[in-house]
Amino acid sequence: MENPQRILALDLGRKRIGLALSDELGITAQGLPTLYRTTIREDLRHLSHLIRQNDVALVLLGLPLHLSGAEGRQAAWVREFGERLKAETGVRVKYWDERLTTVEASRVLKQSGVSLQKRIRAVDRLSAVILLESYLASCS
Repeated sequence: MENPQRILALDLGRKRIGLALSDELGITAQGLPTLYRTTIREDLRHLSHLIRQNDVALVLLGLPLHLSGAEGRQAAWVREFGERLKAETGVRVKYWDERLTTVEASRVLKQSGVSLQKRIRAVDRLSAVILLESYLASCS
């Protein structure tokens, strides 16, 4: 990669946004603290700051598809958020199939013996990491 830049993955929820950031070479994914949502304006401000601070070139947004692969209302909501984020930051937004990432994250946390309370706090971050890792793996 000639001009290494980072990718920020978002697991967008109504109450929380799970966050993960790639290294500059696009090899690893590191979970970031979960963003607890307040208002759309405040969420966009926080994400814009993260994007600038980390030299993010691409935002990867988890796209919630039905098991059939069809998009529903949730996917439309995510796309609308992505368009607002792109308009706010000027950074490219890519949508990535997130089917089963939350299920996988919950399974991993449960198997690791993490308490239910800690699982609830960690699932969004781990979902974003799994999302980003699947994207990075598809690029290599």
